[in-house]
Amino acid sequence: MEIVEVGPRDGLQNEKALLPTPVKVDYITRAIAAGLRRIEAVAFAHPARVPQMADAEAVLAAVPRPAGVSYIGLVLNQRGLDRALASAGVHEVNYVLVATDEFSQRNQGMSSALSLGQWAGVATAARAAGLRTTLTVAAAFGCPFTGEVPAERVRMLVEQAMAAPPDEICLADTIGVGVPRQVAELVAAVRSVAPDVALRAHFHNTRNTGYANALAALEHGVSALDASIGGIGGCPFAPAATGNIATEDLSYLLDRSGVATGVDTARAAETGTWIAERLGVTAPAMLGRAGVFPPG
Repeated sequence: MEIVEVGPRDGLQNEKALLPTPVKVDYITRAIAAGLRRIEAVAFAHPARVPQMADAEAVLAAVPRPAGVSYIGLVLNQRGLDRALASAGVHEVNYVLVATDEFSQRNQGMSSALSLGQWAGVATAARAAGLRTTLTVAAAFGCPFTGEVPAERVRMLVEQAMAAPPDEICLADTIGVGVPRQVAELVAAVRSVAPDVALRAHFHNTRNTGYANALAALEHGVSALDASIGGIGGCPFAPAATGNIATEDLSYLLDRSGVATGVDTARAAETGTWIAERLGVTAPAMLGRAGVFPPG
């Protein structure tokens, strides 16, 4: 199972502390040292709305460039893509399509239909620039403003997006309301219209179901899981949205289940404690407190 490290983006974007660029670069460097190879390093969002990501270009200019590491930039619109294309060293773009109109309006200032309308242009331009593309369907498991999101709604959005097929589709439980039954339903819905596209999943542990959902995603053929070292973060535009499932806890769960991740769990746990100290918070991750097993 491939773990996509999203702490530098989704982890930091919801924290009150505004970390200096060198600390963000150190966070990414430590993630690489722990074995992470796909890292969502930045978001090209409006700095007034997401000030934690205001230095995206500076971060990308300063991060290490070891062979085999792929840096992902999150984009919300064409303007975000333009910034990504102008930046040094983005390998992938992750475009966010929110499943409900109200959340999309709050998150991106446009309806889901308008956001979907921009996707084809973003995908085409990114592919022409040699970048891998991910389409993330945010709030696919539930919306903080309109409630339940039918799997049929997600299926319909993905079907329309397939006019410009992404390299990967990510199903995101942005506010941490999902359960394993929904994982099965949503994977089946997406597979019905995009059978050959790689699947990725993005879980938050807001209601303590994130790790159960991760195992369900594994069982249903999802090939990559997002996680955040330390379990920090959340969504600044969703009430009470807490951090992602923690990289170190997920790595421990998968490795002990016989599923290789390539992550040095102990080293990731040390980094989780380290970044929490820089933010002035207690890391939600458990491994930094309990330690790995067996010890040593």
